[in-house]
This record gives sequence, C-alpha cells and structure tokens, in this order.
Amino acid sequence: MNLPAQIAKRLREIYFGGNWTSVNLIESLADVNWQQATTKIYSLNTIATLVCHTNYYVDALLKVLQGGPLDAHDKYSFDHPPILSQADWEKLLSKTWANVETFAGLIEQLPENKLWETFSDEKYGNYYRNINGIIEHTHYHLGQIVLIKKILLEQARAKAEK
Repeated sequence: MNLPAQIAKRLREIYFGGNWTSVNLIESLADVNWQQATTKIYSLNTIATLVCHTNYYVDALLKVLQGGPLDAHDKYSFDHPPILSQADWEKLLSKTWANVETFAGLIEQLPENKLWETFSDEKYGNYYRNINGIIEHTHYHLGQIVLIKKILLEQARAKAEK
C-alpha cells in the first residue's frame, strides 16, 4: 500500500473505526441525540460544535484537493448553523461522513510526490503536513467529544438518582 493510501486509511479509521486507539467518531456519536450534542458543559464547546469544527477543516482541504482555493479561517471554524432537531443533527453527521469519505478517496488518488509539494501557500507547509494535521486534529477533538459525552451521561445518571 502506498503512502497516500495509508494516510487515507488512517483518516477513515479515526472516523469509522479500526485505529489502534479503538475509538472513532461514528461509534462515539452513534447514541448521541441532538439535545446531548447541543448541551453546553461548563465552558467547553458542545459536541455538535466540535463535529462542525473538525468538518470545517476537512471540507476546506477537500476543496483544495478538488482543485479549488484554500478558503478557511480559524476565526470561523467554530461557527455553524443551529442544531434544532434530531434531523439537523443527523444531517450534520451525514455530511461529515460523506465529506470524510470523499476526502479519503481523493487522498488515495494523490501521487506520492504530491504529498511533498507546497499546500496552497508556503506558510502552510506541504500536503502531507496538512492532511496528517487533519488526522491529529480529529484525534484531539475526538478525545474532547468522548469526555463531554461521559460528563453528560454522568450528569443524567445523577439527575435520575435524585
């Protein structure tokens, strides 16, 4: 398996399973409803906000791999439309899974030498750095999602015991 295929495999694993941490987004979010996804815990971002945030960067890099310009700004990366229903939440998740699969498919098609070329602008480094950064970034936020979910479940359990 060539390097782009290995990278695409790692990306799919963090989203859909099979990575060595045994934690992934699709399973971690499978039993999260829209109310849980939008519940604010302390000063943390909501689960929905973190899903939107990770997808923001996947979407930005996806557009570059599709031949478009890089159009991503950190200051907008946490902005998202409101999630007001289960249908809104499921739509966000479906969009996220589809974007990741399309992104992984395009990564697989990259010639290996493309990984070492400048990504959009010299200040961003090469394609490898940016694509691998998406994987690292997603692992980081997946950890937050899992912890927020545990807090939500513990709070619900404590409330039910009262």
